[in-house]
Amino acid sequence: AVGEIVETVPDATVLGLGDMAYNNGSAEDFAECYDPSWGRFNSRMRPVPGNHEYRAEGAAPYFDYFGDTAGERGKGWYSFDLGEWHVVAINSNCDDVGCEEGSEQERWLGADLAASDARCTLAFWHAPRFSSGAEHGGTNSVEDLWQALLDSDVELLLSGHEHLYERTAPLDADGEVDEADGVRQFVVGTGGGNFYPLGERIAGSEAALVDVNGVLKMVLRPSGYDWEFVPVDTGAPADEGSSECR
Repeated sequence: AVGEIVETVPDATVLGLGDMAYNNGSAEDFAECYDPSWGRFNSRMRPVPGNHEYRAEGAAPYFDYFGDTAGERGKGWYSFDLGEWHVVAINSNCDDVGCEEGSEQERWLGADLAASDARCTLAFWHAPRFSSGAEHGGTNSVEDLWQALLDSDVELLLSGHEHLYERTAPLDADGEVDEADGVRQFVVGTGGGNFYPLGERIAGSEAALVDVNGVLKMVLRPSGYDWEFVPVDTGAPADEGSSECR
């Protein structure tokens, strides 16, 4: 049902926010679960790995399945340009690949962002830096990667992990609202897994939806972006808006 929404926008790039082959990231999960439903979008899919991919040693089935699309094997980070935007895919499985200041990934991220002259940049990884979700909440291990996004004036971070939808205001390094210099975060863990509950709302939480599957549709304009969260039960936007890049 979620895939049917994706089919309504046949020219869109699809960002897979991790836990692509739930529950164990195994070759069987990719063959029997992911491929029959989401494999049809592989020509336009840009994935990042989730923690469930790493239930298999080194996330090997994930890298086997997606090949070069997933970035360098064993790393899983890469970037590309989409229209006039720069897009950065990051691996938030910090125990497996390293996320701290000075790590290979953190140094790569800083250099990649510094080399881009795009006005607007979007990043995506699996585990959100901040979240109102009761199951996992925020992720402290990615704090240095979040700081790198702040340092380079990145507009947006998309993530999953919590099986719900949440949109925040732009947030600073401490999770406080910073409209001038913060990064806006969308948590979109609504691709089909079991639902998770909402906990106490964090600072800057502007919208939250639970017990819902759906797709976040985004239009990346040269100077800004529009969003619509479309649930499967109604097909009509449940959260929508627009903003301009800094």
